[in-house]
Amino acid sequence: MSYKNFPMVPRVIFGRGSFNQLNDILAPKRLSIHAPFIYLIDDVFKNKSWLTSRIKLSYDDKIIYISSKEEPKTSQVDALVEDIILETKERPSGIIGIGGGTLLDLAKAVAIMLTNKGESKDYQGWDLVKNKAIYHVGIPTISGTGSEVSRTTVLTGPEKKLGINSDFTPFDQVILDSELTKDVPKQQWFYTGMDCYIHCIESLNGTYLNTFSETYGNMALQLCKEIFLEDKLSKTEAQEKLMMASWHGGMSIVYSQVGVAHAMSYGLSYLLGTKHGIGNCIVFNHLEAYYPEGVSLFKKMMHKHDIELPKGLCANLNDEQFDTMINIALSLEPLWENALGTHWQDIMTPEKLKALYRKM
Repeated sequence: MSYKNFPMVPRVIFGRGSFNQLNDILAPKRLSIHAPFIYLIDDVFKNKSWLTSRIKLSYDDKIIYISSKEEPKTSQVDALVEDIILETKERPSGIIGIGGGTLLDLAKAVAIMLTNKGESKDYQGWDLVKNKAIYHVGIPTISGTGSEVSRTTVLTGPEKKLGINSDFTPFDQVILDSELTKDVPKQQWFYTGMDCYIHCIESLNGTYLNTFSETYGNMALQLCKEIFLEDKLSKTEAQEKLMMASWHGGMSIVYSQVGVAHAMSYGLSYLLGTKHGIGNCIVFNHLEAYYPEGVSLFKKMMHKHDIELPKGLCANLNDEQFDTMINIALSLEPLWENALGTHWQDIMTPEKLKALYRKM
């Protein structure tokens, strides 16, 4: 039997205030005075000097502020890459992504596309990237997506929403400083945290499950229960634990897969632009038939934190729009096989999927 030989993030630093070490970490990685570091930063930090003043720009280094209101697109990646190539004398020394899953995915994709020809849509899929990405660093400012540890960068392309899944995708360096998550709004904190929780439920209940995934998944699940159901944690402890839950949740799907909620959420996101975290929550809320215990606990967490999910997203869609979502969702075969087994197509028919979408 042949086993998958996955890469992991080779260097990680953890702890409150560890962001202060960024400049020391980057200094030895500078290739020349003409090879800048490019910082892709969530634009919510534009006037937050408590973060930006700690970044030391030298030579041609540049900060690019990017809105995370929309999911990352292949066209956005290609435009960023083109701008960087046109404006730099030499290939950059590195790309540093600072933000949530959107910014981290963009940083990974840009780092890949600076060394690979063509358009980023050509690399949506599994193991299509030929050349090693340039040095790239991930610094999450919200916890839950697992993007900081995963080998995928999820992008919405012209025809599909799918990750660039490759051995060259993971970051070379990650900085886990939970202090950076201090200003996250409550609802966003919940939706992104639930992305982590749903990773665990889908991984732990999947047919791809193995001891590697199970160990990480159980650890992340336990942390999620402490964070979202108990009252004994201080704010600092909760931030630290959610940062580690995100890491372990991301690791749990490295060697397994996600499932029904993620597949359907991709359909919602592609058609309606629904953000990933909230999209997962909207879908998961209706999946009692597939994850009974997980959904029951999820509803308890929603109730405890007074979260109201949007309703009626699919109320006015026509058949063609439903078909688009269904086709996007069903194209993610590894997710369905993990969730429902090798004969998943007999279980999850387009009609059944449509009935589920109609509830949302």
